[in-house]
Amino acid sequence: MPYLTTDEYLNYNLDPSTPDSWIAAASSLIDAHCNRPSLSVSTYTERLRLTPGRHTLRLTHLPLCVVSPATSPFTSVRARYADPRRGDESALDPLARDIAFAFGLPGTWTALDPAQLDFDPRTGEVMLAANVLGIAYNEVELTYTAGFTIIPDAVKHACAQLVRNAQATPALNVRSGRLDQVRLDYFADSLFDDSIRTLLAPFVSTRM
Repeated sequence: MPYLTTDEYLNYNLDPSTPDSWIAAASSLIDAHCNRPSLSVSTYTERLRLTPGRHTLRLTHLPLCVVSPATSPFTSVRARYADPRRGDESALDPLARDIAFAFGLPGTWTALDPAQLDFDPRTGEVMLAANVLGIAYNEVELTYTAGFTIIPDAVKHACAQLVRNAQATPALNVRSGRLDQVRLDYFADSLFDDSIRTLLAPFVSTRM
């Protein structure tokens, strides 16, 4: 989605006649730089491995967002106990492992109640409870909503600066002469200066 609307151009030192295609292209570059489809509220699905002996994980895309009428950012959560990875066997209690194999748990997905998860919406940290047999899960799949209902001012400033950078060197950065097909993605490195990277640093999704 475009991160600036026409009535915001003057507020961010852009000419009101700036074509919408420039804003759309700059917004797409921001999404690519931040490693996500959009900074607005979107739905993501992640499958993560848990550290042996730990019940916490950290999601990639932030902040977690609750979309009304839901009461949790999680729409689906399931977990499973799988065969331990090489080197992890020592962290698993032998009795717990015997019980797991006796009940055929390895590889079996168990649906969890999203409302029972403890989480921090800012950091994306999620805490899980062990299953009824006291065995810690080692793989979790979560579907959740994350993003901003109101685009942060820093993102809007970055979008405007990208457009100004592109307009300053049009011969270098415009891929096509048609305004409805302006292509800037091939020249992302030349458009992203240090000030833009600093503005967007808090919004880049990084897999922990």
